[in-house]
Amino acid sequence: MRRPDRELSWVADGQALFEHTVMRLDDLRGPSRLPGWTRGHVVTHVARNAEGLGRLLAWARTGIETPMYPSAQARDAAIEAGAWRAKTEQLDDLHHTGAAFAASAQELSPNQWVATVATRHGPMPAARVPWARVRELWLHLVDLDAGVVIDEMPNDIASMLVRDVAAWMHTRVLAEIQLQLPDGELVAFGPEATAVRPGTGPVSGPVQQLAGWLTGRSSGSALSAPGGIPELPSWI
Repeated sequence: MRRPDRELSWVADGQALFEHTVMRLDDLRGPSRLPGWTRGHVVTHVARNAEGLGRLLAWARTGIETPMYPSAQARDAAIEAGAWRAKTEQLDDLHHTGAAFAASAQELSPNQWVATVATRHGPMPAARVPWARVRELWLHLVDLDAGVVIDEMPNDIASMLVRDVAAWMHTRVLAEIQLQLPDGELVAFGPEATAVRPGTGPVSGPVQQLAGWLTGRSSGSALSAPGGIPELPSWI
């Protein structure tokens, strides 16, 4: 298996934009879009996530089981402890942990990318780790509430995110939901044998807005569907 270069390039772009966005902020103590979290919580979380996903890459490289975090409690405590640091300290942390993740990815051989690692959501091949980092960076850019909106997410990333979250929701909705991407692709998830209500049809709109709706980053008001916008479960 080849190295996931496309996803790693998305990581690099997201990391650069995230750092630039944080650099422009005067203070990280203001509220973010995530309930109960300041912008400092979001920045610290993104830095700790780089370390955690880097541990998964080390697991794939060495074969030694290395979870992302010792425990959920340890993860939460690390975020809370780092959230109130000065912006310069947080920015330095964000930069160095992001660079360390990128360097770790360069060390994996083709065979090591197929190694199985695991998060709290279950096992996955190491080749999925860069995509997990892509999601983290681009969605939390929106959560910072610092001027970057969901519509700025690149089309390719937004399209992949729609497919990814739809697959996750497949067993978590009661009736089939269809999404119409701008390029004409139809993404369907949910029970396949459910009765179709009269007047229903695919949810359509800009792919970034579809991704935002699925992940709870937008209300769905920019989308349209003949039978109305359906309710969704909360994404991870």
